[in-house]
Parts: sequence; C-alpha cells; structure tokens
Amino acid sequence: MDVVLGPNRYGKAETRVVRVTRDGDTHHLRDLNVSIALSGHMEAVHLSGDNSAVLPTDSQKNTVFAFAKKHGIGEIEEFALLLARHFVDARPSITRASVVVEEYGWERIRGGHSFARSGTEVRTARVGSEGTGGRESVVSGLADLVVLKTTGSEFRGFVQDEYTTLQPTDDRVLATAVTANWRHRTADADFAGAFQEARRCLLEAFAETHSRSLQQTLYEMGRRVLEGNGGICEVRLSMPNKHHFLVDLEPFGLDNENEVYFAADRPYGLIEGGVRAGDAAEDPAAWS
Repeated sequence: MDVVLGPNRYGKAETRVVRVTRDGDTHHLRDLNVSIALSGHMEAVHLSGDNSAVLPTDSQKNTVFAFAKKHGIGEIEEFALLLARHFVDARPSITRASVVVEEYGWERIRGGHSFARSGTEVRTARVGSEGTGGRESVVSGLADLVVLKTTGSEFRGFVQDEYTTLQPTDDRVLATAVTANWRHRTADADFAGAFQEARRCLLEAFAETHSRSLQQTLYEMGRRVLEGNGGICEVRLSMPNKHHFLVDLEPFGLDNENEVYFAADRPYGLIEGGVRAGDAAEDPAAWS
C-alpha cells in the first residue's frame, strides 16, 4: 500500500499569560490564553523521527512570555501577528503559523490594583501568517456573549412528523450564548474599533429583530456587522438555543401567562451559519 503523509501541524496549546503593567499606583491587567500551531517542512519528523526541523513546543511557550515582556500586549490581534510572523521568519522549516488568542476581561474594583472578572464573555483572535510580507489573515471575535429577550420571538410553521410534540408559539423567551467571529479584509485594521462596532451591531440586531427563528436572528446579526464595518468581509456565528419552558402551575391552582419558566441547559438546539460580503473571496485557511 502506498501511504502518503497528509496535512499536519503542531504547537503549544493554551499558554496562560497574565501581564501586569504598573503605572505608579495604578496597575493594568491583561489575561490571555494563547495557542500556537506551526506547519511546514515536517516530513522527516513524522517519517523517521528526525527532529532537526522541530522548534520545541516549550520554546513556543517561552516565546509567548518573552514577547509579553518585550512588546507588551496591545490589541490581541497585533500580539498574535507578532508571534506568528516571528515563528515563520525565524525558522526556514516553518511556512505558516497560526495563533489563537482568548482574552479574559477584568474590571477595576477600587483603587489602582484590585480587579474582578467581568462576566463570561471572552474576546478572541485567530491569525495566520506566512511571514513578514507573506499572506496573512486575521479573524477576530467573541465567545459566550449571553443574551436573552423575554418577548419578540416566536416559532411556528415548522415541519411536524409522527415524533413532534413541540407546540407552535407566537411569544417565547429567546436566549443564547453567542460565539461570533469576523474576518478582516486586511491585517492592519483598527481592531479595537472594529470589535466595539461589531459587538454593538450584534447586540442591537438581537434586540431589534422580531425573531421568527433563531436562524433569522443569526443572519440579521451577521448582516448588521457587515453593514456596520466595511473592513469586515465575513462573519460566522454559533448560537445554542437556551430553551426556556413555561412551568405548568395548574396543579397549584395558579395560571402562568408567560411569567415563570424552567431554564433547561441540555439538550439544546445549535444554530450555526455565516454571512459574507458579495465582493469577498472565500478564505478557508483563515478559519482553520
């Protein structure tokens, strides 16, 4: 049998780095989770165990810490690009580096150096680089943006078969935890401004759309992000349907006119999809 090595990559996953910047008595805190994947001329290490082209994953971890000190941490997209370019430029055997960054938010409590975690939302960035001057991609996003509306949502007119028990409704609670990612047209965008604008568009679209399905809401949220920022060319969203079921209170002699719900955590519907600007080419590598 003729056996051929397929696509491959390796790297250090989930390096947690916390960077404290001290400005007198006022401290600034950044909390990141960084994952690196490198690919290139790695045939020998797979076929014969020759490690001469392999940069140890421990070295990759140390690079994250060193760059946090040397360069500081500005926008997470810029930090990820610095790392990705470094790995490709420094090692001839590496032709592409992918870096994924998650940032956990902290809010100042009181004084200059006490903080509290700010909710569940996580800011994300995914970059790919073939080195300085080479092809690059930047995908920004957020995860676990939990949203809920108590009305303005319905679900009816769906297919019914012999196993259907769900009743149509014209008024329901709609809740989800949004994971949204958006692809920038260039690698030198205003990442901070784009993030704030995209987040605003996501929230406004969720609130303002009279939802006949979570799929419709997903599309409207993605469309609103594209229309609100010309520097973004594609949006992908994943949105679990966090079901809220009315509780039957009749056994207790009580009515329940859309007031008391049971919040079920599983199973749940999972709605995923994307929207892309008509003039933007597909870029599967940006999402891998």
